Amino acid sequence: MARAKVPPTVRQRRLGAELRRLREHADLSATRAGELFGAPQSRISNIEAGSYAVSADRVRALARLYECSDDALIQALAAMTGGRTRGWWEEYREILPADALDLAELEHHARALRVASVIHIPGLLQTRDHARVVIGDVVPHLTPDEIEHRVSHRLKRQGVVHGESATPLLAIIHEAALHIGFGGPAVAREQLQYLVDRSEEAHVDVRVIPFGTGTFPGAGHGIVQFVGDIPNLDTIQLDTDHGSLFIGGEAHVTKYRAVLDRMESRALKPSQSRDLILRVRNEL
Repeated sequence: MARAKVPPTVRQRRLGAELRRLREHADLSATRAGELFGAPQSRISNIEAGSYAVSADRVRALARLYECSDDALIQALAAMTGGRTRGWWEEYREILPADALDLAELEHHARALRVASVIHIPGLLQTRDHARVVIGDVVPHLTPDEIEHRVSHRLKRQGVVHGESATPLLAIIHEAALHIGFGGPAVAREQLQYLVDRSEEAHVDVRVIPFGTGTFPGAGHGIVQFVGDIPNLDTIQLDTDHGSLFIGGEAHVTKYRAVLDRMESRALKPSQSRDLILRVRNEL
């Protein structure tokens, strides 16, 4: 039996969407672009859907055809080519939902990460025991094997914020997440101490929004900003009950970038945040 075709990743669809935006800005139909490029209209459409791999040279050729003069954008788009990245997450292809793999791929390629969470400690900063409790409580319930696969995947994702080439991470966490105590006092104390320890690393910046701050934007859901090679290629991820929602449209990215800016402005400085986390830990 032939293996089912793997759908394009969020990263591949984003490359295609950016090429479509350039074509539309040049006021060319897909059919006319194909004629000028020497390819059928279906090839242009498949490239723009992210379902047809395109080389860096072809991206540059399309950019010339569309009279794009933004060299930084062209180089950033060229860097996104080469087909699907065969990263470690591919071993989970038949095991986990596609959005979990897309998340790992986006984290792998991001220049920096900015995460905001009100109820949960961000996944990139969770301990194994904390992650197991959180994942084990999702609806519908998972089997023990499914839980362990997701825990393993989450811990492997954390590799992007470890080591000499670690990706800079700014985590904005509301004080509420520190008090919930997933897994009981022992698990919670370990998690909070781990959060303090990680926050002392040069590339990890943890900011806590304390009780008493009042209302602030972004309180309803978790937000992640994947910083691209250029601001135009930033991606936003929102956590929902149905999985991850990935956003790449310029207006929406600008909106959520501003939301994160405002959340960060309401948070305590790193040293004050560590003091608050330790105080909560010691009260458990």
